Amino acid sequence: MPISFNNVAINLRTPGVFTEYDSSRATQGAGVQPYKALLIGQKLAAGTQPELTPIRITSAAQAKNLFGEGSILHRQAVAWFAENQSTELWAIATDDASGSAAASGDITFTGPATASGTLSLYIGGTRIQAGVTSGDTAAEIATAVVAAIGAVSNLPVTAAVDGGDDTQVNLTARNKGLLGNDIDVRFNYFDSELTPAGVGFTITAMTGGSGVPDFAEIFAALGDEHYNAIAMPYTDSASLSAVETELEDRSDPSRQIETLAYAAKTDSQSNLGTFGDAENSPYISCFNPAGSESMTPDFETGASYAAVAAFHLQIDPARPLQTLRLTHVKAPAVENRFTQQENNLLLFDGIATGQVDASGNVLIQRAITFYKENSLGADDTAYLDVNTLATLSYIRWSVRNRLLLKYPRHKLANDGTKFGVGQAIVTPKIMKAELVSLFTQWEARGIVEGSDQFISDLIVERNADDRNRLDILLPPDLVNQLRIMAIQIQFRV
Repeated sequence: MPISFNNVAINLRTPGVFTEYDSSRATQGAGVQPYKALLIGQKLAAGTQPELTPIRITSAAQAKNLFGEGSILHRQAVAWFAENQSTELWAIATDDASGSAAASGDITFTGPATASGTLSLYIGGTRIQAGVTSGDTAAEIATAVVAAIGAVSNLPVTAAVDGGDDTQVNLTARNKGLLGNDIDVRFNYFDSELTPAGVGFTITAMTGGSGVPDFAEIFAALGDEHYNAIAMPYTDSASLSAVETELEDRSDPSRQIETLAYAAKTDSQSNLGTFGDAENSPYISCFNPAGSESMTPDFETGASYAAVAAFHLQIDPARPLQTLRLTHVKAPAVENRFTQQENNLLLFDGIATGQVDASGNVLIQRAITFYKENSLGADDTAYLDVNTLATLSYIRWSVRNRLLLKYPRHKLANDGTKFGVGQAIVTPKIMKAELVSLFTQWEARGIVEGSDQFISDLIVERNADDRNRLDILLPPDLVNQLRIMAIQIQFRV
């Protein structure tokens, strides 16, 4: 009986036709990797979802109810769905950390207004418009601004007129913690927005926010669930260290649930360089949206960046992300944008860079990771680009998925063994042929190149000490990305 049946018994005597299904050859091609993303962020007490309990979300409206309107996690979801409504998205919420403090800022007005008009105030990139009538005093303007802020319920701050100075509007972050310091406050983003004559203001930037969630609790709650992309809102050194440790462990062969985390940070070019130089993880990509400041909070920019990356890397992990637009992110003011030279320096510091197009849109310029050197301190570009780890993740999933589908309960024999054609047996040569076949499918998809090299360097052999084990050296040459074209114009006159 050479055929290896899975369910038809060998000791049947009752008459009949007994038919089983075998799906081991049903799946064709290299496969489409399932993709799942995760938002990590803080909720408000009004949110109905318990903290540290992952939940799938399908809209920003759902996130508003689950995590509280105007919460960090709600704002992250708004940013995500502005970019990506296709990738399966989950979220895990935390309460504000014990002992944390809320960021605060203020706006002090002067007057009276000598002309009527509209104040265009931006908080965290969201515009709030307050009408001003000629003759309005500073106190009346402050009251109008507080009313206008209160009418926009999804803002990350609350506002109130100061109890001791009725010309001052006090702003307080809804969530406590460091992230409140990232909330930008300004007037007049577009050229058409003008402050009514006679009205003056002084802005005190949001500051004083302190405290971050406990990532040990967050990762314990996630368990071994596989998320291909994580939007990481925290860029303080303690949080990054915890995430780097967890993501390295997730990539281990014993877990094989590798994840790329995406963050964002705005600061001066010098400070960003120092920040990036202190990190070296191949599993985290931190994006700067083209300048030293941004109206969009970093935790929202990071969610936008993660959303765009997740959508396009699932389609093709080897295709570069450059020129892709972050629709939710507002561009820095012209005077605060980095030059090409400054961006080039940041790319040596481990900071992914953005650029602004002629229409004022923020685009990804180059998506890189923090990784710059190996464990011995030698300069190393092996994991420089996000595409490298994304492609390796796809290849590991693809080969593992293929072998588990086609060889789930096979026996292992030496090459040359004379077994029946229908037997569930695999030999090193059979496995090598399977892997070469899989490589050709990767090559057709533009994931790898160099078939001759792959076949020459591929090793499949039985382990000398454990005869139940097959050892494989898989040597794919990953397809690269077209990033730079150098042209010399050698002219004649």
